[in-house]
Amino acid sequence: MTSLMWFTRDEYASRLARVQRELVGMGLDGLVAYQPETVTWTTGFYTKAYTNYHMAVIPAEGQPSLLCRDVSRYYAERTFAFDEVRYWTDGQDQDELAVALVRDRLGDRARLGIELSSWMMPVTRYRRFGKALPGVEWVDVGDLNPRLRIIKSPAEIAYQRHAARAAEAAMTAALDAAAPGRNELDVAAAATAALVKAASDTPGPGVFSSGERAMHLHGGYIDRVLRRGDTIQYEPTPHVRHYNARFMRTIKVGSATDEELRLAEALIAIQDEALAAVRPGVAATVPDAIYRAGIEATGKVRCYTNKTFYSLGMLMTPSHAEPLEATPVATWTFQPGMVFHSYLLVGDFGMSETIHVTETGVERLTGYRRDLLVSGQGG
Repeated sequence: MTSLMWFTRDEYASRLARVQRELVGMGLDGLVAYQPETVTWTTGFYTKAYTNYHMAVIPAEGQPSLLCRDVSRYYAERTFAFDEVRYWTDGQDQDELAVALVRDRLGDRARLGIELSSWMMPVTRYRRFGKALPGVEWVDVGDLNPRLRIIKSPAEIAYQRHAARAAEAAMTAALDAAAPGRNELDVAAAATAALVKAASDTPGPGVFSSGERAMHLHGGYIDRVLRRGDTIQYEPTPHVRHYNARFMRTIKVGSATDEELRLAEALIAIQDEALAAVRPGVAATVPDAIYRAGIEATGKVRCYTNKTFYSLGMLMTPSHAEPLEATPVATWTFQPGMVFHSYLLVGDFGMSETIHVTETGVERLTGYRRDLLVSGQGG
C-alpha cells in the first residue's frame, strides 16, 4: 500500500511519546482530540475533508485510535501512523460512536483531557459527552498540543522552506502583473497560479489590497483598476503539507517617489536591527522594543500597537497562527527550532519575513529582495 504520510513513523512515534508524557504529568488517562492540527500532527491522519467529523482517542499509554468518515478510508489507511481506525457512515450518530470509542479505549471512569478551545468541540458536544459518560472527569488541556508544536523538527522546517519558495514565486508573479489599467483580479490570478505551480496546498493569493485599502490589514482582492503610483500591499500565505511561511512586501505600480523609497529603506533598517537581536535565550520583548522604538521614531506612527512576531507551523483553516506572539508584555524567550512571521507596518508600507531561530541566530526562510518593489522595472 502506497504511504501518503508526511513524516516517518518514527517521527510520529516520538510525537506521541511527547504528548503522552504531558498527559501523565497532568495526571490524565488520555486525551480526546478533535482539533485537526492535534490529530494530524500526533497521528498522521489527514484528508482535505478534515472539516468532516473525525477525532482521535490518545491514551496516556499505548497507541491512539481514530474515528473518521468511511469515505476517508483511503487516506486513513495511507496516512494514519498507527493501527486502529473506526469508521462512521452517513446517517449514523457520530457522537454516539465517539463515546463508544472512548469507553472502549479508556473506560467510563477515567480522567480525560479535552480541547475545549477547539472549533470542533462546541458546547453541545461537550455537554453530550458529559451526560453520556457521567463517571468521566473532563480536564481542559488548553494549548497542550500547540505548545508541543512550537519547536519544529528539521523535516517540518523543510516544508516551511518549500512554502517560502512558493511565497516568493507568488510575489514575483504579482509584481510582473501589477500594471496601470489592469485590475486586482488580474494580479491575484497571476499570484494564485504561481502558488499552485509551486505546490502550495492553498492557492491564495493571500492578503492583497491596493489603493486606500492598502492602508489597512487583511484586505482581499476586488475588481479595482490599478493606477500609476498606486500602492499594493501583498502578503502571500502558502502552505506545503499545511506548513506555512509568508512574507509581506509593498509594491508601487509603475513609479515611486523619493519619499516612499526613503521610508521603505528606514523600515527595512528597523527590521534588520530587530532580527539581528534574535537568538536563543533572548526575551521576545528585546526585538519587539527595537521595532516599536524605530517605528515611532519615523514620526509616521504615534503609538505602534501591532504584535511584531507570531509563531508559524502546521496550520489548518480556520487556524492562522500558533500561540506565541511578541508584544511589550510577552514573557517567553526565543529557542532553536521556533519559526515566526515577523513584521512591521506603517500606513500602507509593510515588510515582513518568516524566520527560523537557529542555535546562533536567525535563518530567513523567505529570501526575497528587501526593498520597495516597483512594477515595470524588472524583477
